[in-house]
Amino acid sequence: MSRLAQYRRPWWNTQPDYRFDPYGSTQLRAPQQPLVAIPQSLSEVTGPTFGPEFVRQGDNDLTVGNGGDPIGERILVSGRVLDENGRPVPNALIEIWQANAAGRYTHARDQHDAPLDPHFSGEGRTISDAQGRYQFKTIKPGAYPWRNHHNAWRPQHIHLSLFGNAYATRLVTQLYFPGDPLLAFDPIYQCVPDEKARQRLIATFDWETTQPEYALGYRFDIVLRGRDATPME
Repeated sequence: MSRLAQYRRPWWNTQPDYRFDPYGSTQLRAPQQPLVAIPQSLSEVTGPTFGPEFVRQGDNDLTVGNGGDPIGERILVSGRVLDENGRPVPNALIEIWQANAAGRYTHARDQHDAPLDPHFSGEGRTISDAQGRYQFKTIKPGAYPWRNHHNAWRPQHIHLSLFGNAYATRLVTQLYFPGDPLLAFDPIYQCVPDEKARQRLIATFDWETTQPEYALGYRFDIVLRGRDATPME
């Protein structure tokens, strides 16, 4: 019970509403009736747990393992997974998926008129270490059209799915890049009401992660719960 008592709910304006009319698909999938609060059981606050056995060596490197070098700008994305009190969350399962450098996913439903890259699958996974740290090596994704409204384009972004040390710390979110002009026009990014919370979705350029003559580095810390929680997708 003590773990539940310490939980601080996010501020009301730091998470997106279930329905945000400029984001068209939310009009169909948002709940039509008042939500019903379901008490958390022990299993939801104590599990599941993950460890290194859930990933293979190299699963966090999206630039290898597909028969050749993918096209595009190599980047390194690093950060820490934290709880609502700023403490590291070890053994968090982090999965990412993204478009290739041309802005196309390796998925049958993506028929965007952009080339596929046979050497880039666009998906990876890793486990956070004892200090909550993680890192991915990947290709910077391209922007792409998504037909939400006239001339709609998604900013460059990476999807992240996280399982912390309990189902209560489940998080699906998106990472954006600094200086992207499309952020001002993107309903998915703009559906978070609070400007400071939106800024938590933007990775920062990081010299410590950057590798000379090889790849630029970006830092993206992820807070799973509480008032400083990373906004949900």
